[in-house]
Amino acid sequence: MGDRPESAGAPGAELDAVMAERRQLINLAYRLLGSLAEAEDAVQETYARWYALSDEQRQAVESPGAWLTKVAGRICLDVLGSARARRERYVGEWIPEPLPGRGTTGDPADRVTLDESVSMAFLVVLEAMTPAERVAFILHDVFCHSFAEVAEIVGRTPAACRKLASSARARVRASRASAAPATEHAALVKDFKQAWESKDIQALIALLDPAVTAIADGGGRISTVVRPVEGAEHVARYAVEIAGWIPGLTILECTVNGLPGLVAQSNGVTVTVMAFHVADGRIARIWGVRNPDKLRSWTVASPP
Repeated sequence: MGDRPESAGAPGAELDAVMAERRQLINLAYRLLGSLAEAEDAVQETYARWYALSDEQRQAVESPGAWLTKVAGRICLDVLGSARARRERYVGEWIPEPLPGRGTTGDPADRVTLDESVSMAFLVVLEAMTPAERVAFILHDVFCHSFAEVAEIVGRTPAACRKLASSARARVRASRASAAPATEHAALVKDFKQAWESKDIQALIALLDPAVTAIADGGGRISTVVRPVEGAEHVARYAVEIAGWIPGLTILECTVNGLPGLVAQSNGVTVTVMAFHVADGRIARIWGVRNPDKLRSWTVASPP
């Protein structure tokens, strides 16, 4: 996972080298956990373990970056195992925490690189994987670590990790096959916004796949449907109903996890972030995050 920096012998250089890994660790942990809050906690725990080492132990580490990655990966693997039980008790549907397109503050979101490996559709596919599958796939296919390195983190043989990543890759490939080009995605989201603002049910239905599914995540913190809404007409009518619930509603176009999405604000405060999956010229899936705990990155700055 890389050689130790030549200048790592000096305390200041060592600190710089170690802290330079923070962005990479946040990127890794968010993709593994689907939550900025959990990702930041995992990275903080990683650094706590590093500084719990004695000076002699730290100096004996050949590559601080590799050590930090290994520890962060193991922490995330443990979190994923416990997260399954927590999410079974979660009120309503659990959706990964949405990322704004471009941060303007010191929020961890500023340090997450946006690409297709953080799209909402991609993260939802990851949620269906076992913790070991998810870790093996992300480390190997997204962050380009060898299966020997992955094996040290997952606690399985390199051959077993190769099989885990292959299984995960097949799931991801199937989800990507139906994804629309970015320009088509953007156009449909823009049309959806206009139809939603005008409360035009028929226009909304025309944009939606007949089998569209809309999923909302309130986490028990705010009122929303706790089960998926299915079918174009039902989703269109639900969208119009939502518009009537939110006082001082303003709908903004923005980037959500690297793709065009929408933000709904109530009197200037972000109350919903919406991500979309477009396939075959229609909107096939909508994710609406309303849980305030997952909107902290959207309340400190205006959406891009």
